[in-house]
Amino acid sequence: MKLWRKSASPEPAAAVNAAAGARYTSPKERLKGDVQETARQRLVIASVIFGLAFTAVGLRMGYVSLLRDGAEPTQRVAARGGSIQSERADIVDRNGAVLATSVPVMSAFVNPHLLLDPQEAARKIVTALPDLKYDDVREKLEGDRTFVWIKRGLSPREHDRVNRLGIPGLDFQAEERRIYPQGTAAAHILGYASVDNTGLAGVERYFDQQLQSGETLQLSIDLRLQRIVEREILRVVQKFSAIGATGIVMDATNGEVLAMASLPTYNPNSTRTLTNEALFNRATLGVYEQGSTFKIFNTAMALDSGKASMTSVFDATSPIRIDRFTINDDHAQRRPLSVPEIFKYSSNIGSAKMAVEVMGPEGQRAFFDKIGFLKPVSTQLPEVAGPLWPRHWMKINTMTIAFGHGISVTPLHLAMGSSAMINGGILYQPSLVKRTAASDKGRRVIQQKTSVSMRQLLRLNAVEGTGKNANVPGYEVGGKTGTAEKPGRGGYRQKALISSFVGAFPMNDPKFVVIVSLDEPKGLPETGGYATAGWVAAPSVKLIIEQMVSLYGILPGDLKDGLPPIEIASTPVPPPVAPPQLVPASVRRSPGDHRRALPVRPAPGQTAVVPGQTAAAPGPAVRRVASE
Repeated sequence: MKLWRKSASPEPAAAVNAAAGARYTSPKERLKGDVQETARQRLVIASVIFGLAFTAVGLRMGYVSLLRDGAEPTQRVAARGGSIQSERADIVDRNGAVLATSVPVMSAFVNPHLLLDPQEAARKIVTALPDLKYDDVREKLEGDRTFVWIKRGLSPREHDRVNRLGIPGLDFQAEERRIYPQGTAAAHILGYASVDNTGLAGVERYFDQQLQSGETLQLSIDLRLQRIVEREILRVVQKFSAIGATGIVMDATNGEVLAMASLPTYNPNSTRTLTNEALFNRATLGVYEQGSTFKIFNTAMALDSGKASMTSVFDATSPIRIDRFTINDDHAQRRPLSVPEIFKYSSNIGSAKMAVEVMGPEGQRAFFDKIGFLKPVSTQLPEVAGPLWPRHWMKINTMTIAFGHGISVTPLHLAMGSSAMINGGILYQPSLVKRTAASDKGRRVIQQKTSVSMRQLLRLNAVEGTGKNANVPGYEVGGKTGTAEKPGRGGYRQKALISSFVGAFPMNDPKFVVIVSLDEPKGLPETGGYATAGWVAAPSVKLIIEQMVSLYGILPGDLKDGLPPIEIASTPVPPPVAPPQLVPASVRRSPGDHRRALPVRPAPGQTAVVPGQTAAAPGPAVRRVASE
């Protein structure tokens, strides 16, 4: 009898394989089936992931549209009384007077989806904010957006009126607003910032990153002197019916700009005043032919070459005829003239012959390139213009450029170049921020002895020449007039003048350069109908200098030879401190808290002492003038 072992059931894996083997008749078909199965599984997983993502997006959109309170700008803290994450730093003058600062403000916005009656809401809003137009507000409120601004930068009174409306969906955003406490003062230097506190012009734009980081910006300008210059050029513009004007005061020893003004001007607090004409900074964007002020540079160029001296003589007997042009003198002497006489009588003929005979086209071009007159001024403003000069510098160009025609530069070029001609021959780039001894050492462009000669010539011109109306007795003022006709179609416009005066003092040791330039002034009976620089610009420079010496306490005896140089005092910006903590009024003053008197204004030659600090002694051989 044979016994047979009953076969066991196959293992599960084997069963699966057996089933698969039953479905597929070949290994190739089996492999194809495995691939399809894997693909189906991946599709299922991907569908689940996409479904979850779309569900999350839908939930978020529903929340933002229906449930969120509408505070759209999430980069700032939005709520009533909310704080602001960062603050744009202040801009101050050389003595710490605030020129630009940021203040907290509230801005009104609406979520139209939460309004019950958009038209009624618009009516209430324009009642509280009458400067808004009903149709504009209604159009915003009837839109399909979830966030619309109503008005940004509300005043406290406007905020209170809007808040009292009690309109559902109307709320407020805590923001910063840039304000300029001095109004129009130094507007073209400061520029302005946008509603989002981003610099758009002036130093606000140039130093935008520094200001955004919270670092205070201290300028070189003196607000008191800035106001003096602005008042004077406004007065003279009104008196002579000019279409514009520029005034600049520069420290000749380091290139610091102490004041710079341009008319027309604007108020950076008011967007309504930001017209193209008002925004135009004539000091840095106005490119003009500067007339006979260029004889300063022509004469310095000839003397510095060594080919001419103060005793050199050039024939100014007859007009110069070249091509179809004739060069004449306004104060014709009709005889050979020495270099000082050419300068004193402002002889175009003598200047032209000096340029051609001593330097020639290439030498003249190289000199103006060396003093920076063939490129834009490098300073801390984005609004600077490049000069205009002949690409083919020929003999006739050399002649006309000698007396300031055929080349156009900005008034700031003129201030920079004039400073180098009298300060010992060192060219400094103009600076709108305070400088240290190491910040810009300058570069030599003429010899020391040439600079001494130029001081003598400028002083001579203010005493005996065309600049007599700028002389201030006792203060060694020097200067040069410049009157240029503006170019027009087919030639120059004889009645459209740029009348400028470059003044400097004290000429025994120059410290200040003062420039006033008028655009199209009109003559008056008291000026004999003339609108030239000696009549309209030189007297303004004189008035500015008279107020400067009063402001800084400079006496005639302070300018004697052998005394230490004058230095304009300034107040360093203190390091930032934490904001004060609010305390109840009842505990603000302790029994021992007594009022303290403010420190008196320092006398000339002294510096202010802050209570609790020791006054720093001036450096050796330096006299300081008072600051407030």
